[in-house]
Amino acid sequence: MSAPIANYLLTKDDLYLMGKGVWYRSYEKLGAHPCNKDGVEGYWFAVWAPDVKSVRVIGDFNDWDTEATYLECTPTGGVWYGFVPGATEGQLYKYLIETAHGDLLYKADPYAFYAECSPGTASRTADLSGYEWQDEKYMASRSKQDFFKRPLNIFECHLGSWKRHSDGLAGNGDPDSDDHSGSYLTYDELSVEMVDYVKGMGYSHIEILPVMEHPFDGSWGYQITGYFAPTSRYGKPTQFKHFVDACHQAGIGVILDWVPGGFCRDEQGLVHFNGDKLYEKEEHPNWGTFKFDFTRNEVRNFLTSNLLYWVSEYHADGIRMDGVTSMLYLNFGIDDPSQKKFNSRGTEEDDASIDFIRTCNDTMGKYHPDVMMIAEESTAWPLVTYPTSDGGLGFHFKWDMGWMNDTLHYMQTDFPYRPGNHKLLTFSTMYQFNENFILPLSHDEVVHGKCSLITRMPGDYWRQFAGMRALALYQMTHAGGKLNFMGNEIGQFIEWRYYEGIQYFLTEEYESHAHQQHYIAALNALYKAQPALWQDSYSPEGFDWIDADNADQCIISFARHGDDEKDDLVVVINFEVNPHEDFRLGVPRPGFYEEVFNSDDEEYGGSGVTNKGVRFKTAEEPWNRQEQSIELRIPPLGGTILRYVGPLPKKRTRKAAPKAAPKTTSKASTSAKSATKAASKVTKASTGAKAAAKKASSRKTSAAKTGNTKVAGKSKAPSSPASKGGNAKARRAGATKSE
Repeated sequence: MSAPIANYLLTKDDLYLMGKGVWYRSYEKLGAHPCNKDGVEGYWFAVWAPDVKSVRVIGDFNDWDTEATYLECTPTGGVWYGFVPGATEGQLYKYLIETAHGDLLYKADPYAFYAECSPGTASRTADLSGYEWQDEKYMASRSKQDFFKRPLNIFECHLGSWKRHSDGLAGNGDPDSDDHSGSYLTYDELSVEMVDYVKGMGYSHIEILPVMEHPFDGSWGYQITGYFAPTSRYGKPTQFKHFVDACHQAGIGVILDWVPGGFCRDEQGLVHFNGDKLYEKEEHPNWGTFKFDFTRNEVRNFLTSNLLYWVSEYHADGIRMDGVTSMLYLNFGIDDPSQKKFNSRGTEEDDASIDFIRTCNDTMGKYHPDVMMIAEESTAWPLVTYPTSDGGLGFHFKWDMGWMNDTLHYMQTDFPYRPGNHKLLTFSTMYQFNENFILPLSHDEVVHGKCSLITRMPGDYWRQFAGMRALALYQMTHAGGKLNFMGNEIGQFIEWRYYEGIQYFLTEEYESHAHQQHYIAALNALYKAQPALWQDSYSPEGFDWIDADNADQCIISFARHGDDEKDDLVVVINFEVNPHEDFRLGVPRPGFYEEVFNSDDEEYGGSGVTNKGVRFKTAEEPWNRQEQSIELRIPPLGGTILRYVGPLPKKRTRKAAPKAAPKTTSKASTSAKSATKAASKVTKASTGAKAAAKKASSRKTSAAKTGNTKVAGKSKAPSSPASKGGNAKARRAGATKSE
């Protein structure tokens, strides 16, 4: 039997908290919920619709009779509620709202947990209580982990176009549609096929383009009508829970895209919900959507509840907040000076939106400190990933759009012109620790005529794939988290098309695409196995330049550090087509090195210019401002990663034959020997202290936060605010319990 109706009756406290904007579990009473009243089964309905004449609920349960079921209104707060006996799970319904002007509006439920499949526009009754999660071990482990000290390698995907069935139907299965690209995979099918694929490829997380219900496929989910409903295109809400559960059982985290910047204008949605502006503030100048009114507490309450809902009900591991930039600025997208708006200080910051963003991040940190909050923010707005208590926005991570734009502009530059654009490669290290960055090669870069990544690469077929390998190696070894959109991992030539699947058949028909896929899997495995690539990926201690200035040869080299010095790596990447034999490279410390990865290996489709089987021994020949150096092969349009494997053997010194000691030893002689022995101990101690100090110094980066400096010609990375206080975790927003 379902819960008693008493569990859903609205209290004065509920309405008070909603009015204050802090009823964070409002979804537990608003919307549609199965319950029983005096032993009669049915559904409870409740909807916020202030300043209207009446609200009715119509649906399958009352034959859509507009006069059958009127709802009651609370004395304050504008919430309409009622019990419908006989309503069952899976039935379609809408609210019929009679506005103050007498107009009748047919609206989907803003809090609906389930919706009719597009092109239908109704809501569906649903019961979320029956699912039994099997991810207890994963969730317990997550709560103990510091996500700044673990791998973050994200596979970004759109569920409707990762793969399709080969049945020639439309996505929703309509046989009469003009769309014949195949019906969608279900959540259950994705729970097997996508999870197996992502696990086999070695990614740590899946990030899903908005899974919330949306009417238009071409919006990719970013224009939402059902904020609480996983889209019915792929199945039921409980089946989406199973998908997340399957990811967790495979050790894969799930990040959801979330869109608080605006909602679509479809009439069944939130727009003009009570006949006037209720949820909305104004129309977005760029996207044709409506911005939320963050000055209204009930609207803030709706969105904050929604944020916590996806984490509580669906065990999401991270939320990527879309369009943060459009929320921060009052005049985002406005070019006409006469239409510009300003705050009370005469500047363009949107104070209400900024306060809302901080509230979201602080609230998540309070209730779910082990969940990542990620910002898509494309400007130089300061302190995005700093705590709100320090004046920051409170996110944990920020997409580094600057790195993405600079790197892709460099990669599409033809080879003769790359020396002149060398700084596009190295500029990101000027600010790489100012925020906790994720390096995205996202869906936005492979649509709308921008071309796929591989078609941006200059040169012939081989050079294009080599360029893709070099790009992936640079992304993986650069400081920060990683994100790649589906299709990048196979070098798909066509742009992403939301209405058909990724062309995975290419890996079966063409060796070059199979090599690319194999290469990305191997690179992902290397990333996971090498702590130097992720343990200190957000602090200056994790990175040192070896040579940032070799523009003529288009070569960069740097060292990556983990918590343990034995995990240090040396990375060299050549972005030009000429290989190099006997290339001298400075290395951070003396000893032996060996190659652990080379993008030009023949098994990845490369030309085979590798250093396999070579154990490099450092020579005392200063190079690249390093005291030690080695000589190695540098592949064409590719790179190599070297690992320190041990110290040099101690030098042997031949001992002189002892002289015959005199038969007698004076007190003066004995005293002199004692003094010599004591002096020797002091000398050794002094030498050891100097060596230790030198070793510690070599591991530090020193530069002012305001920019990159050069000391004796050596490029240095900027320090983070945390490094000044000696605690790299101090500046991180929403630190986990383990911190």
